[in-house]
Amino acid sequence: MIQQIDHINIVVGDLIGATKFFLDLGFQKKAASRLSGRQMSAVTGLADIEAEYVALSLPGADTHLELIQYISPSGGKDPELNTANRLGFRHLAFSVDNIEAVVQMLKAKGVEFVSDIQTWKKTGKKLVYFYGPDGILLELAQYPQS
Repeated sequence: MIQQIDHINIVVGDLIGATKFFLDLGFQKKAASRLSGRQMSAVTGLADIEAEYVALSLPGADTHLELIQYISPSGGKDPELNTANRLGFRHLAFSVDNIEAVVQMLKAKGVEFVSDIQTWKKTGKKLVYFYGPDGILLELAQYPQS
């Protein structure tokens, strides 16, 4: 049976910019490589793959974030990728201790938010959606102290 989530892969249009974005959030770079060849093509079902990838992780985390930029074959962006009700993988949420400070830091870097911070009345959880590289939908979540 499944033991844990190993990694989450996000296809990006600008690997350098996306890597910087996640490094600014506190991720650390673990590995980087060029991906190509028959084995990579067999795994993905895509012919003649040429890609670059970077593996990132948060300190102490077991799950990694992999960013990949396909050079060949080039893909396209779903124009509604950042819409919350689209089928499929929708967003990645990050737990934070001080959501207001993180939002302020990201806004100072020009990051666009979907709304202001919202607080759930029942649980006291604070959350906010924002757009990452290539418009991917991300979330910050702060849980009340126990």
